[in-house]
Order: sequence, then C-alpha cells, then structure tokens
Amino acid sequence: MNGMIVSAAWLNENLEMPEIIILDARLRYDPASSELDDLRIKGARIFDLEGDFSDKKNPFPNALPSPGQFENSCRKLGINKSSMIVVYDDRGIYLSPRVWWMFKVMGHQNIRVLDGGFPGWKKAGYRTEKVVDMKFDTGNFKADFNPDMVVDFEGISNNLKSRKALVIDARSSDRFHGLVPEPRKELRRGNIPNSINIPYETVLKDGKFKSLGELKEVFADLEGEGRPLVFSCGSGVTACIVLMASEMSLKNDNKVYDGSWTEYAQLTD
Repeated sequence: MNGMIVSAAWLNENLEMPEIIILDARLRYDPASSELDDLRIKGARIFDLEGDFSDKKNPFPNALPSPGQFENSCRKLGINKSSMIVVYDDRGIYLSPRVWWMFKVMGHQNIRVLDGGFPGWKKAGYRTEKVVDMKFDTGNFKADFNPDMVVDFEGISNNLKSRKALVIDARSSDRFHGLVPEPRKELRRGNIPNSINIPYETVLKDGKFKSLGELKEVFADLEGEGRPLVFSCGSGVTACIVLMASEMSLKNDNKVYDGSWTEYAQLTD
C-alpha cells in the first residue's frame, strides 16, 4: 500500500526470500484467541511482546524496553540489520502495529505489517504449521533508539499548558468519556485534558486497515493540523494502530505516549 503493510498474497509469493523474517506477535494468553493458538505462518518466529520485548522493571504494562534489551532479544531471534521483517498477529490488526512502531523507534525501517494478520492468511488457504520451539543463529541486529518518537509523562504534563502537540486517544468512545469502567481494576476513568478521541476500530475494516480514501475521511478534521500528533490508549498498544493509519494519510510528526492512560491516570490520581 505504501511501504507499511503487505498483503497475504504478497507474503505467500515471497515466503522463501532469505532476507524475510516473519514475526508472530500474538498475545500468548489472549482470551480473544481460539483455534489459532497452536498454528502459525510457516517459519514464523515468536515475538514475545509481554516478555522479552517489554520492560519488566517498569510498573506500567507493555513498556518499551531499553535499546540494549531490544537489541539482544532481536539477536536471539536471528534478526539482522539487513532483515526485512513482516509482523502479524492473530486478530487481523491489533498487536502488529505496536511491533512495527517499536522497530521504527529502534532505528529499523525495513518492517511491514501483514494486513489481515493470521486470520486473513488462514482464510486464503496459505501454508501454516504447528507452533514449536525454534533455535536460530544469533543475529547482528543493532538498535539505534530515536527518542523523538516517544513521549513520557513529563512531556504530556508540559503539553497541557503549551499544547504544542495534539493528543489522540485510541480507546473506545465509552472509555474515553468515562462511561464504562477501565479494564484494569481500580484505574480511574477519564481522559488526558485537551485530547481527542479516535477509537482504533474506526481505522479498521474486516481485520484490515481501511482504504486510503476511507482513512482520509477518518482524519479529515486533522488535515490542516500542523502540530505533532501524540497517540495514547490504555497501555500504548492500540495507539500504534491509529498512529500507523495516520501515517498513511497525514504528514504530521507522530509520537506515542508509551505509558498512556494507565500511567497518566495513576500518576495524576
């Protein structure tokens, strides 16, 4: 589509290219998963977002790991500086944009998201195999962290007065407006002051990103917005879905508030 996503048909045609590494980024214990749990795309390597690729010392979930941790975990998966990475998840589009963004933050530009994910791949009848443990030759991946793509609590707090950036919340409308409890117990309801709401579902259709024309309609009100856009959600995952969609249709600088509402709500409680 524009160097960010690939179709199942394209990946099937290029599955044996030696430089391609396929990453399976589903949540290991995702209650939304079903019969797909024990299958993967042929040759895919498990990207453990909650384990190897999260900062376990951080009190907030799914926190971006240090460049060193990210680099070492990538090397264990056999990822090289020259690798072309294709990442997918088992919901169609859910975790994969977060992984795409993480690699971008760490300086690796050659990464794509499989549009439609594993459900689309399986529906097309392409090759799958049972999930088994795999060992790889150590890769030479090198992390080159770009701090300009990430916003922390201090940056969000400073922005409350300066309004130099526009914060976009990817949670559902009900959660954004505090009409329903947060999934995390004891986390207060609400939103970051001056933020706007674009639920991540509004940029998706049938497990894939909407067409460019449809995405332009979603972001029509922001077409003249010159400020950087900061994307937030519950814990920094679905924020990346809307960020990725915005990059397909807007030219603004994009950042992610990694701690998102989970951090903001607790630090301002």
